[in-house]
Amino acid sequence: MATKRGTERAHAADDNAVRPALPTGQVPAALRSRHTRDLRILAAIAEALNSAPDVQQALEQTLGMVAELLGLETGWVWLRDPETQRFYNAAARNLPPYLQEPVRMTGRSCWCLDEFRAGDLTPKNIDVMECSRLRPAVRQRATEMTHGLAYHASIPLYFQTTPLGVMNVTGPAWRQLTADELRVLATIAYQVGIAIERARLAESTTRLARAEERARLAREIHDTLAQALTAIALHLEAGARHLARNPERAGERIQRALEITRQSLDEARRSMLELRGPLPAGRPLPEALTALARALSADSGVRIHVRVVSAPPLPAGVESELFQIAREALTNVGRHAHASAATVTLDARGRRARLTVRDNGRGFEPERTAPGHVGLVGMRERVGLLRGTLRIRSVPGRGTSVSVSVPLEGPRP
Repeated sequence: MATKRGTERAHAADDNAVRPALPTGQVPAALRSRHTRDLRILAAIAEALNSAPDVQQALEQTLGMVAELLGLETGWVWLRDPETQRFYNAAARNLPPYLQEPVRMTGRSCWCLDEFRAGDLTPKNIDVMECSRLRPAVRQRATEMTHGLAYHASIPLYFQTTPLGVMNVTGPAWRQLTADELRVLATIAYQVGIAIERARLAESTTRLARAEERARLAREIHDTLAQALTAIALHLEAGARHLARNPERAGERIQRALEITRQSLDEARRSMLELRGPLPAGRPLPEALTALARALSADSGVRIHVRVVSAPPLPAGVESELFQIAREALTNVGRHAHASAATVTLDARGRRARLTVRDNGRGFEPERTAPGHVGLVGMRERVGLLRGTLRIRSVPGRGTSVSVSVPLEGPRP
């Protein structure tokens, strides 16, 4: 009977073992060829991690290259959200039918994640264990659902001492990994950890820039209102002095004070709209969408990729409504679509902002859907407030696309 760690446990504890060096001419040709291949793979992974537009694509490319390196065609990556500490499925490759069902890939506890949480899984202690998620199907001998998979190598992802997640790789013809292969996997884990941390630092930089912009706006509001109030007071004082002797002149001063008051109120409303933080933790929209995607992935097991084409600062009212539309659309994906993956695309180039949510689920026939079904009423109302357009395209068996386009002049007052 296989144990929790399986019938094999592989360690890379001998990474630092000293081995006698051979003169170049005495290095076996097969060894030189393998080392050349490993260096080529590591260089390709480094290039992919450095050039990929986002973490998900970098992880997917890494899984493909690890498959090429080890001949293990199936893999998936768990990442831990740094705020909620929940795990979500960030990338996957060639999952067997049993794991393609999103409910199997939620962020619930499993053996590899338990060991990672406990600190028993480190880059120098890469483990081979039985897959607890596949175990029910393996026990039922449902090979058509597992494709013969039962074990996987779990590669922990760290940045320095910060735990980030776990990369699992496996294949039907399982074999024990060599010490050299484990060393290469440990190096890959370090590379991936650096790439993930770099992406998160970029998110933090964006958040800091947003906070600085809000502070600047607050200072401008303070200075502008102070100047306006001073001007209003001066005009009112002058009007009071002329009230008895020259009512016409007094009226002009009072009228000017009213004009400045109205202008100041309009400016204060615009500035306060920009300062509002309707999104979670006052985040910019791309960051809020990413956090939403991670949370829904952890709950539903659906892998959700957020793609930002262009996202300059948007009016707070626009950001808030687009976020709520995305939440409703993604909630529908998790509840009704029976999808395994979805993509959220945000493009705010030019004078319009466009938000699209696509999934690979079972789809439906929009013309046969009741008008109040699956949150469409709420989405249409929000789009109407923004004077935008909502388009829903869906074909049974071919997924669904929800597209929103809104002008950037701001919502209706």
